[in-house]
Order: sequence, then C-alpha cells, then structure tokens
Amino acid sequence: MSQSTKMPDFLAVDFYCGAGGTTRGLLDAGGYVICGIDKDETNRTSYRDNNRNTTLDGGKPKYLALDMFPRSPDYHSGRQQDVWSELRVLIPHFRAEAPSTPLLFVICAPCQSFTRFIQRRMTAHRTASRERDLNLLSQTIGFIGEFRPEMIISENVASIRTGKYSHVWSDFEKELRNLDYAVGEDRVCASRFGVPQYRRRSVLLALRGESPGALASDLQVPTANPDAPTLSARGAIDHLPVLEAGGESDDVSNHVCRNLTEVNRRRLMSVKPGEPNWGFAETPYGDLSLPCHRRLAAKGEKGFGDVYTRMHPDRPAPTLTTRFHSISNGRFGHYNEEQVRGLSLREGAVLQSFGDEYVFHGESMDAIARMIGNAVPPKLSAYMAKWLVGLWRDRSEVVAGR
Repeated sequence: MSQSTKMPDFLAVDFYCGAGGTTRGLLDAGGYVICGIDKDETNRTSYRDNNRNTTLDGGKPKYLALDMFPRSPDYHSGRQQDVWSELRVLIPHFRAEAPSTPLLFVICAPCQSFTRFIQRRMTAHRTASRERDLNLLSQTIGFIGEFRPEMIISENVASIRTGKYSHVWSDFEKELRNLDYAVGEDRVCASRFGVPQYRRRSVLLALRGESPGALASDLQVPTANPDAPTLSARGAIDHLPVLEAGGESDDVSNHVCRNLTEVNRRRLMSVKPGEPNWGFAETPYGDLSLPCHRRLAAKGEKGFGDVYTRMHPDRPAPTLTTRFHSISNGRFGHYNEEQVRGLSLREGAVLQSFGDEYVFHGESMDAIARMIGNAVPPKLSAYMAKWLVGLWRDRSEVVAGR
C-alpha cells in the first residue's frame, strides 16, 4: 500500500445490499465498502457499475450473490458457508490494510415480511419465503460474534418495532447486548435527513464495548439532520425533462414512465395535486370511481383515497414502494397537471435520494422499480454512518485519555 493512499473513515460490509442504496451512502460518508451481499444476481450490474471506493485501492466493492441461509435438506439454495469463506478472507485482509479503522456491518434485511400491507393471497412458495425471511436478521449474529465489528446499523420498516413480528427486532437487539454492544433504536422519517420523501423507518445503531460492561448506556439514534432542509417533490424532480405517459427521455437514464389507459388518464386529469380520489364519481368525464369504491360506497364506507391521484408538489413525496411507477398503487401521479402520467423510474430514484448519474439496469420497468423501491435512501445511510463513526471516535478518545 502506497504512503499516499487515502485511508477511509471506516470499513463496511453491506448485508442484503440490493442494488446499492446503502452502499452508495456509505461511500459518500467516507467509508470503504468491502462487499455487498445479496442473493439476487439481477442487482449485480447496478450495484457494481455505480459504486467505487475512493480510498485504499480505489476498487469496486465485491458483490457476493449468495443466500445468507445455511444449506439444508429442506433448503438447497442456502449459501451461508460460502459467505463465511468469503468474509474470512476479505475482512482480515482489509483490517490489515487499514489498521485502527473501525469496521461497520450494515444489516438491512428485506422488509416485505414485516410490512403491514402484505398480500393476502400468496402462493405456498411465496408464503414460505416470507416466513423464512423473518429470520434474516438472526442469520447475521454469528458473523457479528466472529468478526466483532465496532459498529452496526440496521434499518427496516417502521412497523417492525411494534407490529406482529416485533419480537424479531427486539430479539436482535438482545443478541447484540449479549455480545457487549451498546444499542439504540428509534423510528425516523427520511424526509428529515434531506430525502424528498415521507419514508418512516426503524433504525438500530450499535457500538461495541472494548470490555464487558464498558458501554452500559444506550445509544441515541438521531431523528433528523439539522443541516438538511426539507425537500419537496417539486424541488427534487422538477429539473427532469417533461414526459408524456409511456414516454422516455433520450438524455436522462431511466427517465421512462408507463403508459396509461384512457380511463386512468381521465382520472388523473380530474384530480388536483395532493387531493384524494373522493370526487371520481362526478367528473367532467362521468363516473370514474373505482369498482371496489362503488361497492364500499354502497355500504357507506370509503376505500383508499390516494390511489390514482397526484402527489403534492410542495411536500415530500409519499413513501415509495416497489410499484411507485403505477398510479394504481398510491399517490404516484406527477404533480404537474400538464404531465398526465405516473412517476418515471428516474423520478423515483431521485425521490429516494439517488443522483441522476446512478443508472439502474434491469430486464423490465417492474424489475428496476423493485430495485429503487426496496433501496435504503443513500442520504439516510450516509448520515447514520457518519453519526455512528463520530460516536466511535469520541469513545476512542475517551479510552485513549485514560
């Protein structure tokens, strides 16, 4: 290693990395990302093409397309032993390259199993997959015990703290405490960290003690970045070229949107930005109300008011899902009344705080929308990493001064 090599503020392993939202934030925070781990091979190109370290060797993070579960007679896809083999080579190597540099494990397990809005009709295979994914957090405990990272970040849906499966979150926290980590967890909204989106998430931070009982107090999880202004949807995406429904930009990557049926085009034309869909029964085009809403109205009830509607231009966007490019799945219509369409893939990426230069690769719009909707906003991961590194440095200075 050259004497002129820039040292990172921390080393990192990104578990369940997806297409790279967390990794992008860690790089922006001054870290060196050793590798990302995710069983979905389709994320590899997006992850690798958009992320390069700027410290140490300047290489790209390795992408380990490996299933974190152990292989068993009932589950042949498990590749956990291969994860062990890879990390037992990679982590000691980079620990030696950057001595005295803290190691961070980021563990953002897929959230579908913990969300309150779960599909009621799923195949047996899909149901088994969801149930298995409930154990993804616990699969990392052995790795934490062996490699003893100085810092840990975990992020998931807000309801993991209080919902049906809250024990998964609390058990993970208990395991970390048993391994002598000081832990803090709280619910945060990404809009308070410079992300132009109302995205409420649960965040857990942990810092390793130097000796048993060395860190008796809990950690504080920041709930806002005081230096980040609140960004509106318009402020975030208004710079992008105008599109028609079904159109695609020749100048901006991933700036492409779905087409609309005539009835859905009329629905968007009949609603003002930020307003619910309660007026669809009486529009200049006749009754455009949804069949399910008509059935509910007959019972004196109302359905979801945000589907087939436009987002408010002067507020952060609503929570982006993996179906944000479809107006039937939420308030994902463009706020500009002259653009009668849903969000483009690029607009969704910007609302997740990805830069315009971050290009997603996938076989379909649906595949890319899943990558974007599932991502951890880079600005959120960057701030949490910087915060935790600051705590580690403060603690190290106190220990050194003794």
